[in-house]
Amino acid sequence: MGKATGDVRDWDEEGYRNSVLQERELRAKTIFRTAFSPPATGKPDVIVVASSDGSVSPYSIPSCVASASASSSSSEFLLAQPLRLNQAHTGPAYDVKFYGDGEDAMLLSCGDDGRIRGWRWKEVLTSGGALNPVLDLVNPQHRGPWDALSPVPENNAIATNIQEGSIFSAAGDAHAYCWDVETGKLKGIFKGHKDYLHCIAARNSSNQIITGSEDGSTRLWDCRSGKCTRVIYPEKGHAPKESSWVSCVAVDTSESWLVCGTGRNLSVWSLPSCECIWSTDSHFPVQDVLFHDSQILAVGSSPVLTRYSISGTVISQMHCAPKSAFSVSSRSSGLVAVAGYGGVVDIISEFGSHLCAFRC
Repeated sequence: MGKATGDVRDWDEEGYRNSVLQERELRAKTIFRTAFSPPATGKPDVIVVASSDGSVSPYSIPSCVASASASSSSSEFLLAQPLRLNQAHTGPAYDVKFYGDGEDAMLLSCGDDGRIRGWRWKEVLTSGGALNPVLDLVNPQHRGPWDALSPVPENNAIATNIQEGSIFSAAGDAHAYCWDVETGKLKGIFKGHKDYLHCIAARNSSNQIITGSEDGSTRLWDCRSGKCTRVIYPEKGHAPKESSWVSCVAVDTSESWLVCGTGRNLSVWSLPSCECIWSTDSHFPVQDVLFHDSQILAVGSSPVLTRYSISGTVISQMHCAPKSAFSVSSRSSGLVAVAGYGGVVDIISEFGSHLCAFRC
């Protein structure tokens, strides 16, 4: 005789609790940065995702688009499977970059554990076994009273200068660091900010880096001397103590223009003169920004991708899948990815249409 409907004697309470916890973790997951793979590596249709669970994993864009088109699921977003799961950091992974663009390209990431790690991109795609980093750098600790060591400061962002063989990091101790890729040794420390750093960009033609901080300032640094050469306050109309943080910076391909995003505005600066060209109220915190062709793309705590002209005119505003976006990335073909809260990545075509949105 079969069991009566509603019989709970085989109820798996532990399994149910685990499923609820997994669902909550999935929805609370945040993507902090994405990066498209370099075309010259032979795998141009891959996007790498750095997330709050410490993973830095590649996803096939064609597979995600095909799965989303074929899916009949009523769930809001497709749950995508990575090409391989790479647990890169203890704690959140905050940034991901490619060093080089050929067969020897290296995938770099940084995170809350204060480390910068690098893997050969070819091995990430082809190796079936354990994936060991070929580069593993950790921020120095500082000595305080009674010779006590400080915690290892987190790395919030990284930038590279391939010609000089350097990796730069924006750290939580208000310093920026410069590392030698070949030797793995620390080459320089940039001191001057009064609070932790959110972002960093390299201006390689002038051997400079640009940092943005919680202290509300953006600083330009000479990489040879390690000295600050200019201080910019993106929120010009506010006193420094009233200014909000500088959350993101980006430099165009000519390295003549700088865009800064803060907790309440977006501004563009001429780097040769360090003059503000235009500034606009963003109405919400800007969390990532980039130059794409002759446009500026910006995302933030609102689910909107805004495109500006170089003169500051709003070209378009497009609703995007993440309720709060921490990352916008693009490739030369025009493809754009917006990612953020909920572990969601929104892939947008060069024509401005949504190709797919998936959950990592």
